[in-house]
Amino acid sequence: MRTQRTRGRILGEALALFNERGEANVTTGTIAGSLGISPGNLYYHFRNKDEIVAELMRALEARMAIEPVVAPDAPGAIEDLWLYLHLTLEAIWEFRFVYRNLDDLAARDRRLRERFNRIAGRKYRGVVALCEGLARVKAMRASPEEIRTLALNVLVVATYWLNFRSLRGRGGEADLGLGAHQVMSLIAPYLVGDARRHLDRLARNYIE
Repeated sequence: MRTQRTRGRILGEALALFNERGEANVTTGTIAGSLGISPGNLYYHFRNKDEIVAELMRALEARMAIEPVVAPDAPGAIEDLWLYLHLTLEAIWEFRFVYRNLDDLAARDRRLRERFNRIAGRKYRGVVALCEGLARVKAMRASPEEIRTLALNVLVVATYWLNFRSLRGRGGEADLGLGAHQVMSLIAPYLVGDARRHLDRLARNYIE
């Protein structure tokens, strides 16, 4: 139990430091010092920083393992999609060090690239399923090819939204609702009837 607690503390502190300073600027010595433990104690649990990063990536994948629920009515389907996107952005925020340094992390370790691609594939399929649900209840007018293209665009914007906000001198957890709104604006032109009206009502809660 003590070993698991210490391991959990190391992962939690590493995640906080990586998010605050950037993974490249944090060493195992930094993590140990911040926790008030010896480097040897840290190495007992993780041989190097790459093992810590790999474990955090596993935690991110588990956090992203959210299967979408497709409601049988248009307003419910819109809320399901909005919630799915918001939960995705929450996970990206929680593990933002990964998304701020994707290219470098993927280049350093093939396994991390594969894990990220599994996450991206799951998110893509989730958005496709939700859009197909909207199409089934006549709330969306889009061909299967349009839905696949739309899902890919949603994935790209969601993945890089926080980076973009940070570069603009903004960013933060409070921006997650705005991020969901930005992503939903990609979907809005395809919506009809009650679905579009319900989306407009939801959007006003975030932009007013």
